[in-house]
Amino acid sequence: MARKQGSHADITGPKVREAALRLFARHGFAAVSMRQIAAEVGVQAGALYLYTPDKQTLLFELMHGHLEELLAAWQAPRAGPLVQLEDFARHHIRFHLDRPELVFIAYMELRNLEPENFAVIERLRREYEDRLEAILKAGQAERVFDLPDTKLATMAIIAMLTGVNTWYREGGRLDRDAVEGIYWDMVRKAVAAE
Repeated sequence: MARKQGSHADITGPKVREAALRLFARHGFAAVSMRQIAAEVGVQAGALYLYTPDKQTLLFELMHGHLEELLAAWQAPRAGPLVQLEDFARHHIRFHLDRPELVFIAYMELRNLEPENFAVIERLRREYEDRLEAILKAGQAERVFDLPDTKLATMAIIAMLTGVNTWYREGGRLDRDAVEGIYWDMVRKAVAAE
């Protein structure tokens, strides 16, 4: 099927991903059809296959891109574990508040990934978790943190930080800086940092 007049791969391809992101976040992956995505973009359904082989690939590419960007965007500062932990916490909140639809999809649509795609996404998630756990282990070794289990603490901290996306709204009672500061204080207390 021919492309719609005025359609270009470098313009329409990103529009397909943006439309899929909005629709998956709003209605859920299983409820969205390729026809709905095409209608949102303004192309015929058959034209979508010029940009993606299928809906599963769209979901995988959205999640994969999100995690690759997250991993690339944060490198531990050359400092002690307490400074690294603060930087991690603040970065996590900042990064995710700018991407609420991706965060929703990354957590709620894992069940819809085919096994080989799930394995790739799970590996990237584990890589991110490992970065935080390495900070916690270093803090434990230096007796800066007091944790009974670094793996459990890792999962609890990430869940707490990611939870900001469920309630935070721009223009609300607290601005982003205040939210970051309060959450950092809670993380610091959770690891018993002195």
